[in-house]
Amino acid sequence: QDWFINCVVKAKTSLSPENLLFYLKNMETKMGRVHSVKWGPRVIDYDILFIDNKIIDTSFKFKEILESPERKAILLKGKTIVNMFFENSTRTKISFSLAEKRLGADSINFSSSTSSVKKGETLKDTIQNIDAMKIDGAVIRHGHPGSALKLTEYIDGAVINAGDGSHEHPTQAILDMVTIKEKFGKIKDLKVGIIGDILNSRVARSDIFALKKLGAEVVVCGPSTLLPSNAQKLGINVTHNIDEVLKWCDVVIGLRIQLERMHLGRIPSKREYHSEFGLTYERISKLKKDIVIMHPGPMNRGVEIDTNLADDINRSVIREQVELGVAVRMACLK
Repeated sequence: QDWFINCVVKAKTSLSPENLLFYLKNMETKMGRVHSVKWGPRVIDYDILFIDNKIIDTSFKFKEILESPERKAILLKGKTIVNMFFENSTRTKISFSLAEKRLGADSINFSSSTSSVKKGETLKDTIQNIDAMKIDGAVIRHGHPGSALKLTEYIDGAVINAGDGSHEHPTQAILDMVTIKEKFGKIKDLKVGIIGDILNSRVARSDIFALKKLGAEVVVCGPSTLLPSNAQKLGINVTHNIDEVLKWCDVVIGLRIQLERMHLGRIPSKREYHSEFGLTYERISKLKKDIVIMHPGPMNRGVEIDTNLADDINRSVIREQVELGVAVRMACLK
């Protein structure tokens, strides 16, 4: 199986706890660090933080398939996968649906807004009812951190985390790593700046873990009110000067300012944020080198990034990030 960042996989086993730990230690040396382990009767759930470059290389293979006339690889024929999105999504939801179809799986989209959740049904009952219909796996996005891990307690199939609150967004991080590697041919030793709302961003957390694991240097930048107090414990540098970051970095990742949190007073106004921390043509044109501009979306044009800069195909790879979404999710599903 292909393991990947923070994706929870459930496997049944008859091993004793002692033999199981021995097995995991051997697996760890071959495949990557085991992030957390727990077991119950004949069941082990484990969370794999990141496994070398295998998932990235697999993504490139699927990219080649998607560029062929057939655009399909029937590897999941007969499998049923439910996309359970309890939050709004465009890119992630559609790319998972397309990835499942390209792999030959039967894909079902669940929307909480039209489900019995609106009648008061709990997450546990919703998931167990769906599992009773004999599904093989689920892709979940939910507003509560840890929801993907909790889901593994209620179903027997594989679970992919498509974003859990402000915790993590692992498949977006894989997508960003694939985009960077496609552009530079490597990730190790690259300098990456992440600008914006680090505090509330699940993408930032997953990107930081992945970049550090793959040997990149990371600096985060934003207003002090949008930076976590323990950011330096992650092995990254912190600054409030965007111009210093742009002079230093090879890649800059702009993050969405979550306008729904504006009432909390984290930033004075959108205009002031754009003036102090926005990715603008004026800032980029002053640089004596070319840098790659990324954004996981959705973008607030004119707030965290200028419209013309976002659409500049010579500087921005934002469109390429979206295009790679299907190939990356195919690799995760495989």
